[in-house]
Amino acid sequence: MKTTFNWGIIGPGKIAKQFAADLQYIPEARLHAVASRESSRAKSFAEAFEAPFHFGDYQSILECPDLDAIYVATPHVGHFDNTINCLEAHIPVLCEKPLAMNYRQVELLIDTARRTNTFLMEALWTRFLPSTQLLLELIRRGEIGELMGAKADFGFRADLPPEDRIFNKALGGGALLDIGIYPVFLSLLLFGKAGEIKAMAKMGSTGVDEDTHVLLRYPGGQLAQLHSSFLADTKREAFIYGETGTIHMQAEWYQQTQLSIFRGNSTPETHTIEPKGLGYHYEAQEVMNCLAKGKIESDQLSHAFSTALILSLDDIRREIGLIYPEDE
Repeated sequence: MKTTFNWGIIGPGKIAKQFAADLQYIPEARLHAVASRESSRAKSFAEAFEAPFHFGDYQSILECPDLDAIYVATPHVGHFDNTINCLEAHIPVLCEKPLAMNYRQVELLIDTARRTNTFLMEALWTRFLPSTQLLLELIRRGEIGELMGAKADFGFRADLPPEDRIFNKALGGGALLDIGIYPVFLSLLLFGKAGEIKAMAKMGSTGVDEDTHVLLRYPGGQLAQLHSSFLADTKREAFIYGETGTIHMQAEWYQQTQLSIFRGNSTPETHTIEPKGLGYHYEAQEVMNCLAKGKIESDQLSHAFSTALILSLDDIRREIGLIYPEDE
């Protein structure tokens, strides 16, 4: 029986480094191969994490022996091509969010995963963190009664040049797809897909949104207020409102965080979770668990969920007039 799970990485950037570092918390997992468009970058990354293979292009890693899954961590616009190439090669994929640039691309990826019977999951690491699991358990137990609404933000002042990835339209830049996806994810997790969306944004000189506000109404009557920004350091908190109380996900709510329950004038009830690494190993473990069971998707972050998420992002982009080349 195989005792080692070999991960590959396409796109050895900052988030890939965090992912690779967190593999240490899974005893049977190791980094096996790294692919970059720059051979020297792939080599130095592989050496840093003791990976035996490195490649100076994205295609060669598909031929790497003994590879169990690939984590795609390229810029947003590369997700579709990188992921579909892996799926066609029957290599399971954990792809960074957003899974692709629009619904059409996501639909093609999911169709390919099903046709090739190959695992595919969007890397929304927040979904698998203990704090998120606790949130869902508290709601399930009725700790705040029937859900009424939510508010979540994610903003930081990005003092970066216009050509940086986050402002570069050709690379899928913009606050919504880069960080606004987290508040949208949370609202989708809690209430399902919204029935009505209103959004406004401040567009920057490069043609992408730099500050976006979203108001969502759900079929059950709940409302969600979401905010993402590259212009201001927001509190980066989330509040989930119920009939009998409020759950406060403290900063940084999308990472491993504390949760407090407020009920009237009583003393808040705080739940503390001891952080373990940065938390990327939880999504990696989910992929490994699913593959061990022969699945091609996760029950916790299914293909249907990723479809609903990209449809929501597409709807918001239509509201704010944000069009990428991939849409045309």
